[in-house]
Amino acid sequence: MSSFQMIAKTFQGLEEVLAQELTALGANDIEIGRRMVAFTGDKEMMYKANFCLRTAIRILKPIKQFKAKDADEVYEQIKAIAWEEILDLKKTFAVDAVVFSEEFRHSKFVSYKVKDAIVDYFREQTGKRPSVRLTNPDVLLNIHIAQTTCTLSLDSSGESLHRRGYRQEAIEAPLNEVLAAGMILLTGWQGECDFIDPMCGSGTLPVEAALIARNIAPGVFRKEFAFEKWSDFDAELLEAIYNDDSAEREFAHKIYAFDNSPKAHDIALHNIKAAGVSKDIILKVQPFQQFEQPKEKAIIVTNPPYGERITTNDLLGLYQMIGERLKHAFTGNTAWILSYREECFDQIALKASARIPLYNGALECEFRKYELFDGKYREHRAQEEEAKLITP
Repeated sequence: MSSFQMIAKTFQGLEEVLAQELTALGANDIEIGRRMVAFTGDKEMMYKANFCLRTAIRILKPIKQFKAKDADEVYEQIKAIAWEEILDLKKTFAVDAVVFSEEFRHSKFVSYKVKDAIVDYFREQTGKRPSVRLTNPDVLLNIHIAQTTCTLSLDSSGESLHRRGYRQEAIEAPLNEVLAAGMILLTGWQGECDFIDPMCGSGTLPVEAALIARNIAPGVFRKEFAFEKWSDFDAELLEAIYNDDSAEREFAHKIYAFDNSPKAHDIALHNIKAAGVSKDIILKVQPFQQFEQPKEKAIIVTNPPYGERITTNDLLGLYQMIGERLKHAFTGNTAWILSYREECFDQIALKASARIPLYNGALECEFRKYELFDGKYREHRAQEEEAKLITP
């Protein structure tokens, strides 16, 4: 199979993690960009990228790259493509435009121009035209314009890859699955110890953690990918990827998911069952105030509320309590917290040993790491410092 270029889109802050995933998958020529990673591979790699990557939102296959100063030039360049090789009249299509440019103000207008060029191409060649269908088209095209550089791609994913397919229902403002997987991979955890989310909401972090721990591909829950409607679709190849569970592994520890809301508990229970990971996750209604020192080594990864829906006083009190619980009931372990406001982090009153900027939707958040050393470690450090002073 011949190799071609692809682009995996992701969220800002997850580019490095996505590049590592692509390396592990065996992709070539990996180059990190802004909210994207370019790579090369064959058709099997394209199917695998859709099926296996945890931190990709979509996988694009560029068809043509060109320069254009205005919408008319875009129209001419698009119309010059041999469209019968990509589309046929029986297939519906849609165009998604992403524009970062002074010259092109409106992404909607760019989409119209691309659509017109394709329709006119077929009308002039055959007298007939393919239909545009905005929801669930057979072929989804993506035009990306950065200043005057235009890239037209086929979208091989269709519905965003964060929609794994296991989420039955969600509480308000659930954590995006791609962001959740990215957070876990950023911590370096792959199942070596217990995993705890003390404020788990609808259970996204615990479910993604279970999939990572067992190395189950996130694509197993998906109903379909866009490339299944392409004229060169290889059903046997996809089936082979789907049925290959040779990379799956045992997980000898536990994942604990707590929340103080019975409603969140019920929703999380649904999602955990739908993902088939019930045996790895211990779920219970428990407020963080009651969090106790775990018996085994553990990591906390959590996304507490940000106060979009709680009053500030309660919010600052919540973060103060998080800091207090971590200090008293999580010594010897590491906690990672994603939050939005500096004043919330201030209330935790612990020194973070790492800070990673991440976006949660449109909110510019930070993912902070807290290492909670026990007394023995402090003594050890003090002795080390003393030894340094004594050494000539």
